[in-house]
Formats: sequence, C-alpha cells, structure tokens
Amino acid sequence: MGESRQPHLVVFTGAGISAESGIQTFRASDGLWADHPVEEVATPGAWRRDPARVLRFYDARRDQVRRARPNPAHKALAALETQGFRVSIITQNIDDLHERAGSRRVLHLHGEVLKARSTVDPRLRYPLPRGGIRLGDVCDKGSQLRPDVVWFGEAVPLFADACELAAEADLLLVVGTSLAVMPAASLLEYAPFDAPCVLVDPEAEALAPPGVTRLSQPAGKGVPALVRHWRREGRLWVPETLLE
Repeated sequence: MGESRQPHLVVFTGAGISAESGIQTFRASDGLWADHPVEEVATPGAWRRDPARVLRFYDARRDQVRRARPNPAHKALAALETQGFRVSIITQNIDDLHERAGSRRVLHLHGEVLKARSTVDPRLRYPLPRGGIRLGDVCDKGSQLRPDVVWFGEAVPLFADACELAAEADLLLVVGTSLAVMPAASLLEYAPFDAPCVLVDPEAEALAPPGVTRLSQPAGKGVPALVRHWRREGRLWVPETLLE
C-alpha cells in the first residue's frame, strides 16, 4: 500500500509535551518569562540591544534540551510510524525530543534551538552538537550567528507548510498546547472538516474549542493510550472509552 493511502495522523505539539521531559515552559507561573521578560531575550529588539544576553539565555535553553530525554508521548508517536501509519508532527517546540524518540517527519514552526543561523541569510543554518554561540561566531558570509528560533515579532516561515500538512490530516491530534499562540493556533482551521480533532492536555476541558474532542490527561498518559488503540485496530479513530 502506498504512503498516500496510509492513514495520516497530523500531530500538533506544544510546550506541555516537552514539560513532561523536564523542559521549563514559558507561560507557567514559574516559567521562563517569570525571570526573563520576553522583550529582553526573545525579540529582534532584544538582539539589537544586548546580543550577549540573548545568547546566554539560549545557551541555557540548549543545555536544558540536551539533558532532557523523550517521554512516553514522544516515544508512542514514533512507534506508530513502525505500524504503517503516516505520522507528521508540527511542533511549536524548539527542542529535538521528537526526533530523538524516532519520529521522522517533524516540522518546527518556531525553529530549533540546537541550530544556529546567519543574521544575513536565514538559509544558512548550522547544527550545534555541543556548546553554544558566542559573539564573533560567524556564518559563511561573515555575519554573526544567532539562535535558529523565531522570535516574537518575526514571521513564521514554515506556517504555510504546516497549513498544507494540517489539510492532509485524517485525524488531527493536538498535544500540550494552550492554543493561544498565533498564528500556530489557527492550524486547526486548515484540517479537513470531516477529520476528527483530539486535544490531549490536563486542561483540555477549558482549552478545546467547539468540535474538538477533549482528553484531559497529561501527554505521557493520554498519547500512549490513544496510540495503543490505533495500533491494535490499524486505523485512526476516537475511542469513546478513553473519554469517559
């Protein structure tokens, strides 16, 4: 059976899935923004004013990502690919936990913290297997390197690609996101009208818009439970027994 005929699960993940691996989130009461105001570390203006501070902030994020490990939610999504499902992941997260779990199709809407990119040519990207970025580190065109992340106030270059993926979904699974960050939150509008949409989050009852099935569980519990059903049945569906 060709890949185009396989059930296509499109997964949209946010900070909640990474939080279960120990990665500090931005919006929690004790999150990153509590100590680091966004305008001081994650905007083009912050970069112009104090690039050294921005680099230190992202070096610390990078160290945290390297220490983290994929959790059961990441692993379950990766395992689903081995069962003949087509799984595409759209993530707001800048870590590489999906890839380390084994997922092969991951689109990073907001960039990747384990990469650097040129400040004059965004096509020039460089992996950072170890260490960080220092002032004076330059790209092949001689320009200072910056974190390969999308800052507040910048365009989201891969948003159109993410919309195309969402439009191909047989089922859209949303995991660990408040659905508050735009334009990413509008991805749900691009899914086919007849494609089921499930939100897995401890606060799902409060977060899910009308028409979205709510599974009020942490990602590490809810996602593996769904995947077990799908692998056993060989199809994508919303098992009502999980929603009681």
